[in-house]
Amino acid sequence: MANSDLGILSEHRRSNWIRLRTMILLRWFAIVGQLVALTVAQRMYNLQLELGLCYLAVGVSVIGNLIAIFVFPENKRLSETENMLMVLFDLLQLCFLLYLTGGLHNPFSLLVLGPVTVSAAVLTLRSTIILGLTAFMLVSGMVFYHLPLRTEQGFILRIPDVFVFGQWAAITIAIVFISIYARRITREMHSMSDALAATQMALARAQKLNDLGGVVAAAAHELGTPLATIKLTSSELAEELDDRPDLREDAQLIREQADRCRDILRSMGRAGKDDLHMRHAPLVEVIREAAEPHEGRGKDIIIEDGPGPGGEYAQPQILRRPEIIHGLRNLVQNAVDFARANIWIEAVWTDDLISVRILDDGPGFPPHLIGRIGDPFVRNRRNESDRRARPEYEGMGLGLFIAKTLLERSGAELSFANGSDPFLPSAEQSERRGAIVEVVWPRSKIVRDTDLTGTALGENRPIVA
Repeated sequence: MANSDLGILSEHRRSNWIRLRTMILLRWFAIVGQLVALTVAQRMYNLQLELGLCYLAVGVSVIGNLIAIFVFPENKRLSETENMLMVLFDLLQLCFLLYLTGGLHNPFSLLVLGPVTVSAAVLTLRSTIILGLTAFMLVSGMVFYHLPLRTEQGFILRIPDVFVFGQWAAITIAIVFISIYARRITREMHSMSDALAATQMALARAQKLNDLGGVVAAAAHELGTPLATIKLTSSELAEELDDRPDLREDAQLIREQADRCRDILRSMGRAGKDDLHMRHAPLVEVIREAAEPHEGRGKDIIIEDGPGPGGEYAQPQILRRPEIIHGLRNLVQNAVDFARANIWIEAVWTDDLISVRILDDGPGFPPHLIGRIGDPFVRNRRNESDRRARPEYEGMGLGLFIAKTLLERSGAELSFANGSDPFLPSAEQSERRGAIVEVVWPRSKIVRDTDLTGTALGENRPIVA
């Protein structure tokens, strides 16, 4: 999948997924909570608060919500900048309210983490850093600057300084930790979503190719009538032109070519229905079909096959499924991309398993990434020599993820390794020293039914002129 296709799912576009109505609804919950807290503090505990300023802070949020409701359409989706400004406004409003009600002596100071978590989950890294630094500065300022909480008798409610410092440290650490945690989890989910979408697109493309047999059959049916008309007309012309031999030969040629078109379309339409080769094929033929697009890229692809311990000599007929062919093709492409000169594909079968190993003579997988191979969007920083050797390769790991997902859907298990230690001198490394990808299926998952063994691949029908 091209990078331009993946660009539509970038962070900037994801921030546009948030509806204004969602942010307005969340703000209404915050407003109700703030009003309840102020009412309880005043009526139940008789705290002396700057109620005018407190209600002014809440009123600004109410006015902002009302303006947003009446000015913008209901289906409005916020841009990156609008999203950041909305969250920044909520952060400033909350910190101003905390300043009026004791600062970090107020137990509700932990709510500062709310806007920071939202920014980490939906906004870009730049916006998240800006909001995180703003929250840190505001929390630090409230350690020294805030209006104290006073009781009805005039006593100041405050917690010991060591607890104030602990509150500040806890909030600061939570801002950093929750931002990183929320952002990492969200990125993982988005990466998996993008990669699965790419996998579905690849599988749909392969399925469309598989459905061409049905399209050809429909075309043969639709073209039958005009071809019959051409044949009938040309036959009548041939009879009328007995005295014109040159023109009569042309009319007969038209009739013969119409018959030929009919026969071709009939055989093509029948192939999609009667030819079992469209659904089953020998194991090596499926591997060869998967590797065929990469045979002209200057590397030698060598296919080796044979039975394993306890396996019968005849190679199995396996299901010719789009996900198997496309998954193996991606693995071969990865091997060709990295190989120096040769790629080996080893096909082995036993009574219980079918195994396909793809090896190359390239540098192998980076040892520190072997455990992550198959994850989507694994980036590896390349040096200048790598860029000169393979300038077109982006190294996102999406191709391997698609291959792994498609093959696992067919019942396979994949493993990744290196043929030899990449840090050994070249003289001590074997010829097949590069990357190794092994795909293993239980035989029952991809081998055609045993009761079909020995049947013909298709019905050979005589062509009637």
